[in-house]
Amino acid sequence: MSSWISRTTLSHNAQLITTAVVSGVICAGAVIGFQKVRRLYRVADMKASIPDISPEHVATRLTEYGAAADVFAPSKEDLRSMALAVRARQGDYDNDLILEQLARNRVFLTDEGLSKLRSSFIIVVGCGGVGSHATAALARSGVSKLRLIDFDQVTLSSLNRHAVATLADVGTPKVHCIRKRLEQVTPWTHFDCRNELFSEATAERQLSALDGQGPNYVVDAIDNIDSKVALLNYCYQHKIPVISSMGAGCKSDPTRILIGDISTSTDDPLSKSTRRRLRALGVKEGIPVVFSTERPGPGKAQLLPLPEEEFKKGSVGELGVLPDFRVRILPVLGTMPAIFGLAVANHIILEISGYPHEYLPSKARDKMYDGILGTLQGFEERLAKSRGEDVQGLRLPITQGDIGYLIEEVYHGRSVISGLPTRLCLTRWRKPEDGFIDKRTPGQKNSLLQMKELVCMTKEEAMKHEKEVLRGEKSPEEVYDKNVLEVVKARMEEEKRFQRFR
Repeated sequence: MSSWISRTTLSHNAQLITTAVVSGVICAGAVIGFQKVRRLYRVADMKASIPDISPEHVATRLTEYGAAADVFAPSKEDLRSMALAVRARQGDYDNDLILEQLARNRVFLTDEGLSKLRSSFIIVVGCGGVGSHATAALARSGVSKLRLIDFDQVTLSSLNRHAVATLADVGTPKVHCIRKRLEQVTPWTHFDCRNELFSEATAERQLSALDGQGPNYVVDAIDNIDSKVALLNYCYQHKIPVISSMGAGCKSDPTRILIGDISTSTDDPLSKSTRRRLRALGVKEGIPVVFSTERPGPGKAQLLPLPEEEFKKGSVGELGVLPDFRVRILPVLGTMPAIFGLAVANHIILEISGYPHEYLPSKARDKMYDGILGTLQGFEERLAKSRGEDVQGLRLPITQGDIGYLIEEVYHGRSVISGLPTRLCLTRWRKPEDGFIDKRTPGQKNSLLQMKELVCMTKEEAMKHEKEVLRGEKSPEEVYDKNVLEVVKARMEEEKRFQRFR
């Protein structure tokens, strides 16, 4: 072995090969070492370049929903459009060109109407299918100030119904997608984009004035029930004009779409839940809505229940990005949100410009509710009198609004016994215990009647019920069949779920 090594080291070729190998190893080691050192220096430099968070420097943060706030890579065309928009908003855009672009609106609405529209400030809350079409129509019609509020991003599934989104916009905030696309159409429009969730806690800030001008109208295009109710209630209480879009999902008949007061909306689960929650807050009418009267039927799309395996995983609520947010894909025909959104925009354009249009219908059933309240007062007085009570000055803790809520939202304007919609009244379901009259306050007598104790019947049915149950010896189970008992139980259970919103 030693002789082989000796011979090898004396060979000239072997010496060259050995030298080359050693040199290669040394060079490779030097290069790797240099790259490692350089990488360490670059990381150190990058860390050193990051400024500390201070009042002078606010870092761009991810939103609490994981969406990148205001972060997207604009194309060259986007940059040119943004530059033009900046100049246009600063006045570097010929007004004659704007009027020419709005010429058809101008001859329709007149100069005065168009001027009102151009000087208006509109807030759109929810920038999906309905909100994007409403925004696009308002901008194209001349509205100069638009605030867009939405926490969500454009997804691939958004493209079947979104007004302006393209494949390039997937993953970007919806508010900025709309802004950058519409700036290419109406560069003079000022877009105030808020990539955030609307909520009751933030309503005052999000619906505040822009450049000293309060909103002329608010568009509700939200599909989360809590946010929707919070927005409508805030606008109602603060007298801010608002129009709400109800559910476009599972709808396919454009001839059934109507604009009316929220008290008249029917055949729409989202409308029903919204209306009922608002009634619980004391808001029963005065909010225009776009809704569809189309009813579900055989072969039509419907929101299917979640598979059983999803329930077995735990809390279904955890499947959603937000509390009470939909966790299933809602079947939506792409044309329907567009029609809803355009109807919303059309109503706002007519309202602001002063163009004549039909008065939004209302049920105007206050007189009926007053009559039902009077009948209930009579029932309660007769019941108290049969127990030997002095009924002079007896008061009920039930208001006209409560009557409307029970009749319309809980019992759907029909008797629980016969299903008849006429000559309705409310009465106790079960005989009360003794002591249902509170006389603890001197000079005041009031019934301890609660809304959850009342059911809806016709007057004839209520008289019989009073005789046999309330003043007789029978229980409801002895008087009514299984179907009636199940209906009453279902209505009362449903009302229990809604009591937390009152």
